[in-house]
Amino acid sequence: MRKFFVIFAALLFSLETRAQSSAAQPFTIEQALSAPFNSNLVASPAKGRFAWVANQQGKRNVWIAEPAPRGEGYTASQLSRYDQDDGQDIGELAFTPDGETLVYTRGGDFEAPEKPAPNPAQIPQGVSQEIWLASVNGPAPRTIGPGRSPAISPVGDRLVYLHSGEVWSVSWKDPAAKPALLFKARGTVNSFRWSPDGKYLAFVSSRGDYSFIGLYAPATNRLSYLDPGTTMDAEPTWSPNSLQLAFLRVPPMANEDFKPHRSAEPWSIVLADVETGAAHAIWTAAKGQGSAFREIDTKNQLLWTAHGLIVFPWEADGWTHLYAVPSTGGPARLLTPGSFEVEHVALSPDRKQIVYSSNQVSNDPLDQDRRHIWSVDPSSGSPKPLTSGEGIEVYPAVGSDGAVAVLHSDTRTPIRPALLHGNILQDFAPQSIPQDFPSASFIQPRQVILASADGLRLHGQLFLPANDTGKHPALVFFHGGSRRQMLLGFHYMEYYSNAYAMNQYLASQGYVVLAVNYRSGIGYGLDFREALNYGASGASEFNDVLGAGLYLRSRSDVDPARIGSWGGSYGGYLTALALARASDLFAAGVDLHGVHDWNIELGNWQPAYNPDADPLAARLAWESSPLSSIKTWRSPVLLIQGDDDRNVQFSQTVKLAEALRTQGVYFEQHVFPDEIHDFLLHRNWVAAYTLGADFFQRKLVYPAH
Repeated sequence: MRKFFVIFAALLFSLETRAQSSAAQPFTIEQALSAPFNSNLVASPAKGRFAWVANQQGKRNVWIAEPAPRGEGYTASQLSRYDQDDGQDIGELAFTPDGETLVYTRGGDFEAPEKPAPNPAQIPQGVSQEIWLASVNGPAPRTIGPGRSPAISPVGDRLVYLHSGEVWSVSWKDPAAKPALLFKARGTVNSFRWSPDGKYLAFVSSRGDYSFIGLYAPATNRLSYLDPGTTMDAEPTWSPNSLQLAFLRVPPMANEDFKPHRSAEPWSIVLADVETGAAHAIWTAAKGQGSAFREIDTKNQLLWTAHGLIVFPWEADGWTHLYAVPSTGGPARLLTPGSFEVEHVALSPDRKQIVYSSNQVSNDPLDQDRRHIWSVDPSSGSPKPLTSGEGIEVYPAVGSDGAVAVLHSDTRTPIRPALLHGNILQDFAPQSIPQDFPSASFIQPRQVILASADGLRLHGQLFLPANDTGKHPALVFFHGGSRRQMLLGFHYMEYYSNAYAMNQYLASQGYVVLAVNYRSGIGYGLDFREALNYGASGASEFNDVLGAGLYLRSRSDVDPARIGSWGGSYGGYLTALALARASDLFAAGVDLHGVHDWNIELGNWQPAYNPDADPLAARLAWESSPLSSIKTWRSPVLLIQGDDDRNVQFSQTVKLAEALRTQGVYFEQHVFPDEIHDFLLHRNWVAAYTLGADFFQRKLVYPAH
């Protein structure tokens, strides 16, 4: 450990020394990553409060904002006091019905909750995932015990949660209450949904390639399943009177990740009577476009309105939009028409308004690479914009008093919570931004439209160095996912917010940086996202890799001999693909936890995957992998990964390192023991980016080093 910090300090000194000789270095990587990243914005069912999680340089805490006395705006305060960069994540926030207490989950991997809690800080006594309660005006937070997925009944004091795959219950009001087992059920239980009257708990029971909607009645201790079959039933949603339950019914489909799915056997919305269990489909998607269900980034995919409408996402016209269908059945009505995509959706407490984010272009064509907030009355009326301008607004939450809060960012400041007051955003906690955060030194990225090698139109964000004279080294950044879209400002996901800050830092170092939104990403419609032959079915994104490199090479301000690439996860895959297939164009790369052999990665997401079952598909997956082109890989690369990665197996980096060593290609490597895919330790982000920046300095700026 001491050796690492000595090397790390030397790298920092090296970068700072070079920075002092260049006017293009006004800030450090630590400063660029110093502002808090805010997430998990939720509204209280009472008293107009909002809460969120703030990650301040690895120290994650729960914050709350509430109306100030006499209507003088809002006051924000920190409810928890965790003061270490210890890798313990916080999420799953929810208020109690009276708005006086918050429940949250601390620890664990929220992307892989069924796996053991990660411990990247190597805490000797180990770590666990626990349920916590924090009183708004009371004592310090207290733990309920090990568990996750808390769900609070809207009536009474019952809190249910998962612990070791079983459903447990405890009173949230009584500090002396002991948790008790509520029920056991086969399969994997998830998606708790209490009925409005608190008499029933609905849930999903996942059982491999099919799933059921379960129903538990606490008063009678009765467990049942609604219309069980061989489909994937999910997303239970209650009627306002608690008498009916709607849910999604998705037919089984070929379990093939990282391959295009433009159509499937059509999915349905099913309505069930709670007392009798009788169920029937009230609506079914048409065949063809939109027949494959595509979810939106919100807790509830189905929203039951006060006027008996069920609102849901559908891609009937090739774009992800909101539609409404009567709960009695009938045709679906489009609520959000246009060539854009709806992403984050909230239903008002009175169930009469839908508030959502989208990349709809109204007055500014650049808005396709932003997000703004809109509202629509699902019973009548057209969508109305609530925000506009050069910022990015996402994850709306509607308070008990009708106030709307959002998370928002811009080109200079990361995502943060704010109240929407008229058409003005009022930050809840501006005091949380460090005084030395270098927002004034950040540049405004430019939207660029470029052509892929096969002619496909691509969007990108271009970061230009302040010193615009002469020819500069250049970098292409590839986001991960691949279901992502980089934006004209700080991203609403922490991973890509960090990447945006890194691109700002690299531009300040004198690089021309292009963040390219390649095919199979979101924001540009179904056909772009479900691109033909993408990923393991042909790597058609390599056309976009080439297009981005050729675009930079054509610029008069770029040195064509000094173009590199970097990215993580799927972006690491494309970086490796760029170096393996086009070392004459890309002179160096930084590959963070990238995919190098699809036949290994597919088994991570499809446990039953067997390459021998379909040799032709397995061969295509191999030919779509960077390792298949190792013979033409010549450019140096830095490999970075945590060895407790649950998204991309660590063996991917082990296998590539072995192949590069055999091939005689220069590479460097850095491993973070016990770290997961989306680094939990802030210091690991700083270390990874410092190592990456130094690598590019030595390979593109000072090649002799």
